[in-house]
Amino acid sequence: MNRNETIVRTSMVGIGVNIILAVFKAVVGLLSNSVAVVTDALNNMSDALSSVITIVGAKLAAKKPDKKHPLGYGRVEYLSSLIVSGVMVAGINAVEESIRKIIAPEKPSYSPVTLIILVAAVIGKVLLGRYMVAQGKKVDSDSLIASGKDSLNDAILSSSVILSAVIFILTGLSLEPYVGIVIGVMITRSGIEMIKETLDKILGERMDRDLVNAVKKTICEEPGVYGAYDLILNSYGPERIIGSVHIEVDEFITARQIDQMQRSIVERVAQKHKIILTGISLYSHYSSDGNESMQGKITKAVMSHDGVLQMHGFYVDETRKSVTLDVILDFEADQKELLEKIQKEVDEIARGYTVEVNLDLDI
Repeated sequence: MNRNETIVRTSMVGIGVNIILAVFKAVVGLLSNSVAVVTDALNNMSDALSSVITIVGAKLAAKKPDKKHPLGYGRVEYLSSLIVSGVMVAGINAVEESIRKIIAPEKPSYSPVTLIILVAAVIGKVLLGRYMVAQGKKVDSDSLIASGKDSLNDAILSSSVILSAVIFILTGLSLEPYVGIVIGVMITRSGIEMIKETLDKILGERMDRDLVNAVKKTICEEPGVYGAYDLILNSYGPERIIGSVHIEVDEFITARQIDQMQRSIVERVAQKHKIILTGISLYSHYSSDGNESMQGKITKAVMSHDGVLQMHGFYVDETRKSVTLDVILDFEADQKELLEKIQKEVDEIARGYTVEVNLDLDI
């Protein structure tokens, strides 16, 4: 079963379970005059709607690339997650209704059957949540994982409804509207967090460091590669990551050797990490002239500063009498001031050369 089929099947299970729970809770809530139970039923219906949107998103994301969208439709999944976050509206409505019940209270009426149904609902949501999270991690689906976590949170909220019912039965104290407010706030908060996470992906967030290091390690396993730098990975959906990288190779390598090396690296990375490298640029590695001494001094001076994460791309052009290097600085550092200090120090070491220190982003 492929990724898209897994998402659709899992979402269908979520829709079925949530509709059943919503119907039972709505009936119980209306019969017992419980605003908290009715709110919980509304929450289940919003979860079912979320699963419907997840299915639609998965179907659209699975469309093949075309002339208009040559990189495919994978990012539609991020948009579907953004739409799912609209459940926060249901949370706001639940808070409003609960406040009305506080102003004009109505006593609920519970029965043993009511409690049994609510307990069964909690168990059902826990099982559903664990199932959806597991399937989401299996196929790398943010929508499924988010829906699964939401189900687990719902189980906690439903437990609070049961607790308020037990307290009412034992003491006559009605906490219904207050529990309804808590549920509404949690639904709203979940929607806001989902919006934030989805916007981070759409805007472009830092790739997982373990993945980046693993890809660089794979690249450096290629004979003749001294280092891999400036790796940029762009996600066009969970199954389509495209990237570019700089590699450091011997300065006297031939064009044929470079061609063979690049083809091999692209194949290695695609097979091992399912990432397509569309661009591989080169840095030359000095090995046969007197520039090693200058490079060593400059490297030592640059890396002595706090806030410098990396130096690479060192290049000396003897014809133009120029020195070029790239540095990566910590975002927390005063980058402008630090870059000026590094420029002055390198100018001092490389007297007689024009020095260009380029700032690379820590991506």
